[in-house]
Amino acid sequence: MISPDKPEPMRYSILGEDNSTDGEKLEKYTGDVGWNYLRPHYERGALYFVDAEVDMVEVGEAMAADEAEKVKGWLKAGDLVKIEALHALQWEESDTRFEAVVISPFVLCRPI
Repeated sequence: MISPDKPEPMRYSILGEDNSTDGEKLEKYTGDVGWNYLRPHYERGALYFVDAEVDMVEVGEAMAADEAEKVKGWLKAGDLVKIEALHALQWEESDTRFEAVVISPFVLCRPI
């Protein structure tokens, strides 16, 4: 018998398996967003710009896999840039839309 002081535990079931690769999963969580969505990530220092010549999913995969050398290479080349105040101010005043992907705790973006 279940006591009213101790509720019955929740029973969850999985409705199938997700056999997607990490890249496929990241592509599912890539979307079109506005600056209002990105602003909180910028404010906590977790927003990065990815150059249009670089595959954003590849960058996300490298970050998720903690491939530090790859990430350092993109940072050094300027293909991956932490968003600074100058960018934020520019985008605050515009209706720019962004392609973005979340790789917790980071968010990658680039203007569309």
